[in-house]
Amino acid sequence: MTLNIAVIGCGVMGGDHARTFVGNVPGATLAVIADANAARARTLAQELGVAEASADPLAVIASRNIDAVIVASPDATHHDFVLASVKAGKPVLCEKPLATTSAACLEIVETEAKAGQRLVTVGYQRRFDPAYVEMKDSLASGALGRALMLHCHHRNVAAPSWFTADMAISNSAVHEMDIARWLLDDELTSVDARIPAICKTPEGAPVFLTFDTAKGALVTVEVTNNAAYGYEVKGEAVCEKGTLELAQPTLITRKAELAARHSYPPDWRGRFADAYRLELQSWVRAVAAGTPIGASAWDGYLATFIAETACQSLAGQRRKTITPEKRPGLYGRTQG
Repeated sequence: MTLNIAVIGCGVMGGDHARTFVGNVPGATLAVIADANAARARTLAQELGVAEASADPLAVIASRNIDAVIVASPDATHHDFVLASVKAGKPVLCEKPLATTSAACLEIVETEAKAGQRLVTVGYQRRFDPAYVEMKDSLASGALGRALMLHCHHRNVAAPSWFTADMAISNSAVHEMDIARWLLDDELTSVDARIPAICKTPEGAPVFLTFDTAKGALVTVEVTNNAAYGYEVKGEAVCEKGTLELAQPTLITRKAELAARHSYPPDWRGRFADAYRLELQSWVRAVAAGTPIGASAWDGYLATFIAETACQSLAGQRRKTITPEKRPGLYGRTQG
């Protein structure tokens, strides 16, 4: 069986997902590209040889010819398109965030729970990154004992002048919030968020967050969106009998002129290209098998709720307890 897939959104992520599908994802056909900008949808469809372009995403979701949907449109549209997919009974892979507020995320969670079937996957692609998968497998083996601390660094080359500390939390740090829960198989229970006192305004300032977990571990997250030197994600788990650290993902070391040098990608797409490809391949196989995989709607809700709590901590300059809604019975522990 070949699944007919629709990609909604022709921006950076939608375009990348559409291009990845062509020749890289067996078992699926990219049948429709949809975007509110009809010309942009037609241009991308022509580039990739996709049969249909549409300026009406909701009509595409409702179409009998579409088996599953990828939502990569602007953040503010995610809620409506995902909710429409769930109501249509169609599997949907939604780029993060699931919705822009935890209340909107919770509406999707409750709708899916009432339907009694997991249809939503949220695109936290790090769960498919080979380095993170190896770290999780090593932690799960118990060979190094319990994880005591997890240190996460998330650095970008530069951010716009209007990019605030709150945006660093809700746009960047949510990846660390999700991956920490997944790696440790644990829940984040409190958060303390700070910017350095030397930074006079929150625009462009680095953010440092510390989390307690339900099992008693500590998680630290540093987000620096004006790191200048390149895009870099680092992670280290400190365990009872040793540590696990993500290796530098560069493929070569350049040695010349009395120096050795690694290079860094300019943004997340180079670093996580394999993760996105593996995510799409795994999602298509899961849809065909009827077995959900990846971050669930509940995981998407939690990431947004934790980010909101962290922003409250930053505003109040004090630790905040993370108190989400009760997990509906449809959702077990986080999945692969």
